[in-house]
Amino acid sequence: LTIRLSLLFSSIFQKHKQPVKDFIYESNNGKDIFFAADKARTGIGKAGWNFKIMEYRNITLEELNMDLFSDFIRRQVVTKVWRRENGRWVIKEEPFIDDWSPEDLAFGISCIQNTIKTGGLLYGAFSDGTLKGFISVEAQIFGGAHKYMDLTSIHVSADMRKCGIGRILFQKAKEWAKEKGAEKLYISSHSAVESQAFYKSMGCREAAVYNTEHTEKEPFDIQLECIL
Repeated sequence: LTIRLSLLFSSIFQKHKQPVKDFIYESNNGKDIFFAADKARTGIGKAGWNFKIMEYRNITLEELNMDLFSDFIRRQVVTKVWRRENGRWVIKEEPFIDDWSPEDLAFGISCIQNTIKTGGLLYGAFSDGTLKGFISVEAQIFGGAHKYMDLTSIHVSADMRKCGIGRILFQKAKEWAKEKGAEKLYISSHSAVESQAFYKSMGCREAAVYNTEHTEKEPFDIQLECIL
């Protein structure tokens, strides 16, 4: 094994607003394993931390079915969203709950199956063998000189959010797309304030050129790009 230690920002022992501290181990068989610190889920009390071993790897076509998502919690409670009004972006109160119906999940699985079949990336985060996060990037480069690759999905299960999983998935997508010759990721992104805060923290900005296929399908999504 080749082992590397990655310490994200400051110590988990700070009392307030502490970032996650991740110990990442990179193996020579294509898998990344790390310990995720998750605050106050151990029953120890407010200061308790729960350390979970996370494995990151490509998801294969053979394992991609409904059972893979049996313990995945898509549910996202949204209260505020970004909307463009009169040429500027503003925050609006528009509460709703975003979740997958069985039909939604089946359609999503068919989409990411196609991602794999066409040479794209499907990369997952697993805890005790259970899927807790995933990201997909399509193989086709588009957008002329912008050389975009389409980041078509990124999701983290509700019980494992704010543990740094999304950041690791996003970084993997950037590395993969750059290796394949792209210069930017294109993201038709969820308009929730929390989702946009994540993308901004990852270096995303409004896309220079909009993909009309996305804007027609999801008119309330925010079209972003991220330079690789």
